[in-house]
Amino acid sequence: MRFFALLFFVFLSAGLCAQKVNVSIKVTNKKNEPVPFASFTVIKRNDTLVFQQKNSDSTGIARFMLEKDVQYIIRITSVNYLPLEKGVTATPNHNFFSFIAQDLPKTLQGVTVTSTRPLMRQEDDKTIVDPEPIAAASTNAYEILEKTPGIFDQDGNVYLSSMTPAAIYINGREMKMSRDDVVTMLKNLPPNAISKIEILRTPSAKFDASGTAGGIVNIILKKGVKPGMTGSATAGLQQGHYGNQFFSFNLNNNDGKKSSFVNLNYSRRNSFEEIITNRFFAPDSELSQKAFTKYPGTAYFGGFGLNNSLPKNWDIDYGGSISYNNFNNNTENESAIKKISSDDTITNNLNRVNNNGYALNIRNGFEFTKKLDTIGSEWDNDVFHNFTENNSTQAFSTLYYSPFFIKTGGDGTSDNKRNFFTVKSDLKLKLKRRITVETGVKSSLLGFKSVTNYFNESGGVRTKDIGRTNTFKYNENINSFYAQGSKTIGKNIIVKIGARLENTNMEGRQIIPSDTSFTIHRTDIFPYIYFSKKVMSIAGYELRSYLVYRRTITRPAYDQLNPFPRYIDQYLSEVGNPTLRPQFTTNYEANISVDERPLVAIGYNDTKDIFTNVIYQADSSRSVAYRTYDNLGKNKELYLRGLGVLPPGKKYFFVLGAQYNHNFYEGLYESKPLSFKKGSWTFFTYHQLKLDKRSQITLNGFIRIKGQQQFYELSNFGALNTSINRQFMKQKQLIITLSMNDIFYTNQNDFSIQQGSVKANGNRKSDTQRFGINIRYNFGIRKKEETNDMFNVEPPERN
Repeated sequence: MRFFALLFFVFLSAGLCAQKVNVSIKVTNKKNEPVPFASFTVIKRNDTLVFQQKNSDSTGIARFMLEKDVQYIIRITSVNYLPLEKGVTATPNHNFFSFIAQDLPKTLQGVTVTSTRPLMRQEDDKTIVDPEPIAAASTNAYEILEKTPGIFDQDGNVYLSSMTPAAIYINGREMKMSRDDVVTMLKNLPPNAISKIEILRTPSAKFDASGTAGGIVNIILKKGVKPGMTGSATAGLQQGHYGNQFFSFNLNNNDGKKSSFVNLNYSRRNSFEEIITNRFFAPDSELSQKAFTKYPGTAYFGGFGLNNSLPKNWDIDYGGSISYNNFNNNTENESAIKKISSDDTITNNLNRVNNNGYALNIRNGFEFTKKLDTIGSEWDNDVFHNFTENNSTQAFSTLYYSPFFIKTGGDGTSDNKRNFFTVKSDLKLKLKRRITVETGVKSSLLGFKSVTNYFNESGGVRTKDIGRTNTFKYNENINSFYAQGSKTIGKNIIVKIGARLENTNMEGRQIIPSDTSFTIHRTDIFPYIYFSKKVMSIAGYELRSYLVYRRTITRPAYDQLNPFPRYIDQYLSEVGNPTLRPQFTTNYEANISVDERPLVAIGYNDTKDIFTNVIYQADSSRSVAYRTYDNLGKNKELYLRGLGVLPPGKKYFFVLGAQYNHNFYEGLYESKPLSFKKGSWTFFTYHQLKLDKRSQITLNGFIRIKGQQQFYELSNFGALNTSINRQFMKQKQLIITLSMNDIFYTNQNDFSIQQGSVKANGNRKSDTQRFGINIRYNFGIRKKEETNDMFNVEPPERN
């Protein structure tokens, strides 16, 4: 640490200056006539915050001072011409560039201007994903994540590099929601509402240290950024064993100073999951279960926002959304306990469970940004509130066929409310000698309350279930401060060093049936070091290496702490653990990218006091178990990731990648020594073929070999998906997409677990094989006075 700190300050004081080249750029039309007064934007490829803007003179030439041997992006726009984007590298012997602008079509109304964008590209310490090709064959945001190369969905969580789930952010804000609530929110979000997806496998000190051990998936929503009024209407369906249907509408308006947007979505979903389990709970006894669950539901979503430019370089941005999801899930579970040696049935029964209710989510955020200069310095302030309510009613019954015919049952209600407030302020200063300083403060407050009332019924007598009736309150306050600085040294090296200080205050209290109060107060520091260097250029492509070190914390979520025992069936319950402690992870990663596209990475995670999902026996007969979370010890994880890309721009484009994870757990399980090693491979791919100017076909999929889910060992499984879309009408406003998910129905797996006194195996499958059709219509309305400069270049996004 001292060496890195010393190295950083040496770099700061060195103030090395890169050699400059005087560059002339000329733009002409197809008749070789100069295009005067065209707008030029020159952007540094490896630092998009650095850009210059000029207009061409009467001869169509604009002149810039550019760094020698550094890659730049040139964007050129002019009245009556299509936008032009090219890449250049200046040298003393190559300092003049000439480009030809294409004429704008005579009919401007409804013109769709397209440019080649890579599906994935590397930008500083994050990977940027363009979701547009995937959205055409998806019905919601969750499906987009499932199909994105390098993002893996399992058990409702999203995984990147490690076996620790990634945190989900919306527009740079952590949602601080349970796994199930995040899934519900993403399934309510329309697929065409997403502008881009940022994958941060090693987030900097600017981001919360909590919950980011597995990285961050930041979903950036579209806003009214195009001039005039534009929008789209999309309808679609997917049919598997059961069907999904959806309709969405979005409208964007931008008059140059103010922009606004509205997103509306309605969806009706239904699917199933079938789990077959064999659990050996005694030397000569086996519990066999076959559970079939249907998940019908209806969802409504409304998103809205307004952005306004104010005097003195202030921008105000408001964004909000409301989503409502109702559900009526039904499970039938056939169970039998047999004596293994004689195959005699000791008991068999049928268990039925119905869960119906609703989930409500309301989000509101205000962002105030002041631009301090023209080179990227800014002061950003953000206030955000997220309210979630989950209300459900559960009814369960068990019909015993042997050894006696008897029926038991019960019912209960659950009401959970959560309020999450955050306020933060971030300052970024772009200084001389290519130094950037960032600092900020943040405070968050989370309040959660759960009230459940349960009853048992047997022989017509209804009594209160004391074990499941519970009232649990949880409050969390986190205050943080961070500071980090970066410097570009020469033409090839970027160094960023920072640290984040977080003060944690957690308080939980179960009031009924007994007091299980706990409090946690602690302050921790989380360092971050980032180093990037150009290695070489191959055939005009820049090969760049990255080294990252960071430390993170994973705090238990409120649903993992809540001691309420959730009824699964008469042999299994889910219960939180109010004694869970936070886990700490130290991460080291080295990776290489080629021309902004990730290529290969190797990393190591060292986690202390790890907590994970476990199964314990609940009684002396060991036929009843409960699923919970517990701190087990430590885990050392090694991961290796590789990615090969055929760049877009021609008829065929593909991404092919692989990832290897090896975990080694050491600790205690049921008070006995634990030593568990497991390695697994995941291969993923994405292909896109342009059949003609209006049609393209995509193919994407993954396969996981010797998979792992906590201590469950999984058989090989995967999925292959395809879609074909075609544009119709003169201006290509209508797009029809046909899709097929899990073509060979291979997204199912066998599983086994053998830890402590728990030994079980089984099979899991769900309604993943589906055929779908999406129909999308794009429209645009622009004022006359806006049409002449509607293609003006916007400054690069500042992140």
